[in-house]
Amino acid sequence: MAHDKWMARALTLAEQAAEQGEVPVGAVLVRDNQVLGEGFNQSITLSDPSAHAEMQAIRQAGKTVKNYRFPGATLYVTLEPCPMCAGLLVHSRIEQLVFGASDPRTGACGSVMDLAQHPALNHRYQVVSGVMEQECGEILKRFFRLRREQQKARKSC
Repeated sequence: MAHDKWMARALTLAEQAAEQGEVPVGAVLVRDNQVLGEGFNQSITLSDPSAHAEMQAIRQAGKTVKNYRFPGATLYVTLEPCPMCAGLLVHSRIEQLVFGASDPRTGACGSVMDLAQHPALNHRYQVVSGVMEQECGEILKRFFRLRREQQKARKSC
């Protein structure tokens, strides 16, 4: 299935984020089976709260196609987008979002709120959730488990 192929790429990018000490989220923007842009969380590395995986992928895609809108494109991301990123997807005019793990704290594409389908906005996009959900959730769980263990070890020293 095509969704699995691109989500697997997003998971590889999420692993790169984890290796840099970033929250492991990866994103790939695809149109006509071609990658337009990809990215992973870099908020800590870049000291930029907007440097989420989705933002990085969209920024790269804009440079690639020399446009800020991506009709007909699908964004694959390992974690449900936050409100900032869900809004970005409205403005970038993507056609479809495919995400792996839901975010019960800040998910803005169906979990906590649904900006993807909000009737007041001027663009809506299709949402497919739960693609490789277990793998996408596990990388996050592993990352935060390790981070808690590291914090506990620092406190006991």
